[in-house]
Amino acid sequence: MALPVPHLDDRHFQDLVDEAKRRVQRACPEWTDHNVSDPGVTLIETFAYMVDQLIYRLNRVPEANYLRFLDLIGVTLFPPTAARAEVTYWLSAAQEQPVVVPAGTQLATVRTEAEEPVIFTVDERLDMVPVTLARLATVAAGGQVVDRTDELIGGRAPGTFGATPAAGDAVLFGLSDAAPRCAILLRMNADVQGVGVDPRYPPWIWEAWDGSGWVACDVDSDTTGGFNKAGDVVVHLPVNHTASVLARQRAGWLRCRIVEPEPGQPFYRASPRLHAVTASTIGGTIPAVHASIVGNETVGVSDGTAGQRFPLARRPVVAADGPMIVEVAADRGWEDWREVASFAQSGPGDRHLMIDRVAGEIVFGPTVREPDGRIRQYGAVPPKSAVLRVPEYRSGGGQRGNVARGMLTVQRDPLPFISSVTNRRPAMGGVDGETVREAAVRGPLVLRTRDRAVTAQDYEQLAREAAPDAARVRCVSAGQGSDAVRLLVVPAVVTTSDLEFGHLRPDADMLERISAFLEERRCLGARISVEPPFFQGVTVVARIRPKARTDADALRQRATEALFRYLHPTIGGPDGDGWPFGRPVQVGEFFAVLQQLQGVDLVEDVRLFGADPTTGARGESVARLELPANALAFSYGHQVRVERAA
Repeated sequence: MALPVPHLDDRHFQDLVDEAKRRVQRACPEWTDHNVSDPGVTLIETFAYMVDQLIYRLNRVPEANYLRFLDLIGVTLFPPTAARAEVTYWLSAAQEQPVVVPAGTQLATVRTEAEEPVIFTVDERLDMVPVTLARLATVAAGGQVVDRTDELIGGRAPGTFGATPAAGDAVLFGLSDAAPRCAILLRMNADVQGVGVDPRYPPWIWEAWDGSGWVACDVDSDTTGGFNKAGDVVVHLPVNHTASVLARQRAGWLRCRIVEPEPGQPFYRASPRLHAVTASTIGGTIPAVHASIVGNETVGVSDGTAGQRFPLARRPVVAADGPMIVEVAADRGWEDWREVASFAQSGPGDRHLMIDRVAGEIVFGPTVREPDGRIRQYGAVPPKSAVLRVPEYRSGGGQRGNVARGMLTVQRDPLPFISSVTNRRPAMGGVDGETVREAAVRGPLVLRTRDRAVTAQDYEQLAREAAPDAARVRCVSAGQGSDAVRLLVVPAVVTTSDLEFGHLRPDADMLERISAFLEERRCLGARISVEPPFFQGVTVVARIRPKARTDADALRQRATEALFRYLHPTIGGPDGDGWPFGRPVQVGEFFAVLQQLQGVDLVEDVRLFGADPTTGARGESVARLELPANALAFSYGHQVRVERAA
């Protein structure tokens, strides 16, 4: 429980008015009209109102002092982090020359009457390299690669897999050049000898060679029915796609490999045959960030004194992957000054600075008079009249950038030969900046931990400092007698029903940042494991009765979204701050969730099922799902049936 903050004066407006009237009665008994219509009472109320405002400001002194103490111990607000998304630019038609999307290109969501657009910026250059099909080869499981190019050109319709297809057989397409990040259209004419598979779900995987191994690729569309008819396949190549030599032929290789079928999934009974294949580049995918990238900004001229502050043109400055660099003009060109977390270890010759990312300021080290009278300079001082500039920083960020897939469709910077743009997956990682109230709660934890991880709360607090873009962090025991510390991390994800199971896994960079940060601060002998939590899939099947004149489809959508929101790992749960770790899921609470929806007359029935989000397998109907301490609930395939209104 927090200590109560005392009110230095607990009187209010009416107390002041009553006290003034009592004093009037003692000092001036002939004044007998104390009604509100009396001009004297009006003056009393006016002065009471003014004093009430002064008392309010006085009572804020303890809070102001508390925040000042936090500032003295070095507590600063966490800046917002920017959401990131992979955006795909589609060409209007295949081109003979490379099409370039330059770094800094902006795109956005559609502007509406209620909301401003969410703007993203491409932070890398994308080269969409034109390609053609140069080679065709096949390989049987465990066998050698066989070149089939001459058979294809000669019209002999080579088979894609072995005579009797088996898991591991593959057909390889050799592109004329490596095309990293590009979307490749394979247009082919195949016959139906590959009969046996489900044309909507063939047992295959597409992979590309990245110089060290085969990497799985995303497939946007397949109209060939598993190589059983003429059609197109659109494959997205990885960032490290490179040309290599296979079957004595150098090309940018892409392959389709058949895999073991899942239970109940049909398999090939014969190998499909290819009569014609062409390849072309029709798009490309590049990372984008929810921030404006500001480059080569001149921030001011040094006056040669210590403790200088230079404001940036844009704020807040989003949390970056590494320290910010500021360039200071010198006799031999520009010198790099590096950002540090504190000036405590900086000497008078160290070119160090700090960044107040929330206020958008560059801060140089101060001069401090030591107790013995000596003057100590923490960090070097830029020379007088030296110009300062920032090569690059990013401004923006926040949870608003976690947009759903298919929302980034507006090209703010139109490009030639580009017909459209979209994000094929939701944007993730956007977190709002820390508020003053949140920093006030965090302050005592910072003072207690002193940058050392001892208790579970210490590990959680320090992990949040290392990765502000993590939505939730939880430290759990690794088991009795174990010296390992398990830290469960949930990334910031979309808050809609568009959430997929794969989005809940934090990226390797976030896990590595937390691990490296805690490794320097852990107790001797402690082992740290940073990992995602276990997610228990939950399926709710509900039947509800609508009120009269209620649209059934709209009610079904609202009910489904309410179920997804209640079980959401970051905004769900009874308190709206994420489903609690280890809390069981009970069928009764979903009656309350659905009953409070607008347009619901009666919740007829609710059934609860456990589900495996990776395989889709669903268990038996239960009244309660138990979750282990390291587990969170995850919505999987809710079904809502709306009965006809009476």
